[in-house]
Amino acid sequence: MTKRNRFGVTAVVAGLALSGAVAIGLVAQAESVPVSELREQTHIHGLAVDRQDPQSLLIATHHGLFRSGPDGKAERVSVVQDFMGFTPHPSDPGTLYASGHPADGGNLGFIASTDGGATWEQVSPGEGGPVDFHQMTVSPADPMVVYGAFGGLQVSRDGGKTWSVAGPLPERLIDLAASAQDADTVYAATESGLLVSKDAGGTWAAVEGSPVSMVEVAPDGTLYAFVVGQGLMRSAEGELDLESVGAGWGGRILLHLAVDPANKERVFVATHEGEILASTDGGTSWTTFGS
Repeated sequence: MTKRNRFGVTAVVAGLALSGAVAIGLVAQAESVPVSELREQTHIHGLAVDRQDPQSLLIATHHGLFRSGPDGKAERVSVVQDFMGFTPHPSDPGTLYASGHPADGGNLGFIASTDGGATWEQVSPGEGGPVDFHQMTVSPADPMVVYGAFGGLQVSRDGGKTWSVAGPLPERLIDLAASAQDADTVYAATESGLLVSKDAGGTWAAVEGSPVSMVEVAPDGTLYAFVVGQGLMRSAEGELDLESVGAGWGGRILLHLAVDPANKERVFVATHEGEILASTDGGTSWTTFGS
């Protein structure tokens, strides 16, 4: 899907449908592909550092889950078709969560893998499901608390087994991120700005008034947000005070970000055009991942 920001400019956001030509691209059949070619063959829906192999990056796409090391070779991990809401468990290295839909249509509900993404099973259809959570986040403060966007902001307090609607979704929602400090605090990146809820999605307050395409909370409690027109910003949680990280983004818009839980200086991002960048200095400088 395509959304428009408040300035009337078409913004490419997570959840874009692929053209038919791309959908039958080589990546739909290949077991491995250079990571640089993923952007030409599919759409990236999420990133995570593989804590079972910290030198590798897990890349959730429209055509399955891939793992790539520094050599830039992306190996297919799972053939589940479309991974939306891709989120790693905050403390269990082998457990991953996602949603989405298979190649033959329908929705997957809330799904989980306990073997690093090789196999998946549905934990719950979700409220009013099967759901397709395009935005989903697991609380680092309490991994039993999971938030997902489908027909409202849904919340689970038992690891995804049962769900209830916490409240309406923020308008023009793009991304969600749960706090690392408080399970009832969740952030929303929207086309009208960055919002925060401190009552599990019941009410929302504005933090930043410019369009925000991505929000992520690192394990150490650092909040990252990409503010369109300003660039990548970060702040410690609590009284948020966003400061710029790095520079020279040009026309790039960041949609996904992952921080290595074992080394906060290692940061990875994916742009709206499917480019994956890596930083080893906390975001001050960036290189193309796998180059």
